[in-house]
Amino acid sequence: MLSDIDNWFAHEVLPHEAALMRYLARVWTDRSEIEDIRHDAYVRILESAHRLRPTAPKSLLFSIARNLMVDRIRRNRVVSIDLLEDLDALNILVDEITPERRVSINQQMTRVTAAINGLPDRCQAVFWLRRIENLSQKEISAVLRISEGTVEKHMARAARLLADLLSSPEESPSAPGWLPQLVGDFQK
Repeated sequence: MLSDIDNWFAHEVLPHEAALMRYLARVWTDRSEIEDIRHDAYVRILESAHRLRPTAPKSLLFSIARNLMVDRIRRNRVVSIDLLEDLDALNILVDEITPERRVSINQQMTRVTAAINGLPDRCQAVFWLRRIENLSQKEISAVLRISEGTVEKHMARAARLLADLLSSPEESPSAPGWLPQLVGDFQK
């Protein structure tokens, strides 16, 4: 029977072995050391888990592997030019985005973009200047030639409209009439 830490390792770390080996094969030129780096990474993550269980074991595993490779490069007195070029490749994003996650992100961005584009013109302008351009209320009032109080009211209205729209999963920005109905509710 596996101990608690062994069970954690088998369920949280070992499933990432294939991705780790692909990563090591892609960035480490000396193929004979890849197995050693993997082993050392496993030892370090287990030592870390004995103290405190990592909340993101995959990220920690890849960070440990990267640090082990950097340590090996530093230890070698004679550094080949190939290793220096590959050091830049080590600065890649560790958490690979899955195709499903990419589609989900695109759908969310489309929904948010449609919601912002559907705001009344003045609300949209105030929201854009405040949240995207990062202007202060005073700067927005000067740019749009409206009072700061009006800027505040437009921001509040935009926030309410967006929150209501984006919090209702059954409503879709592509559904006909979704925004006019929502805007009408707030004009009453």
